[in-house]
Amino acid sequence: VRLVESGGGSVQAGGSLRLRCTAVGLALDNYAIGWFRQAPGKEREGVSCISWNGESLYYIDSVAGRVTIPRDNAAVGTVYLQMDSLKPEDTAMYYCAVDRSYSKILSFVRNESSSAPRYWGQGTQVTVTA
Repeated sequence: VRLVESGGGSVQAGGSLRLRCTAVGLALDNYAIGWFRQAPGKEREGVSCISWNGESLYYIDSVAGRVTIPRDNAAVGTVYLQMDSLKPEDTAMYYCAVDRSYSKILSFVRNESSSAPRYWGQGTQVTVTA
């Protein structure tokens, strides 16, 4: 099993990007999804997460209202991170992670637990220019 992120790139402030997380060897319809990012010289931070059925969502304050996690294609192994109104401070390497436990991912996104989600991707770079 592996996760592959794509869709990153360079965009001007105010623009949008749709990051893709594709699972190889795993259907994602029964998995909770988390997105994380790490900017140069900074620690990794959780960005957002969603439960397997889409009923539970969490976003960090800095991205609330600008980020969604479409998971319509989760059954075929693909989920997304839709980012709008991008800001230079959104520049980072973005990672997806999945786990059967939403509470586990939520706790990790909120930095309340050191128990990491089971599967991780290798990351995709997002650069937002002013």
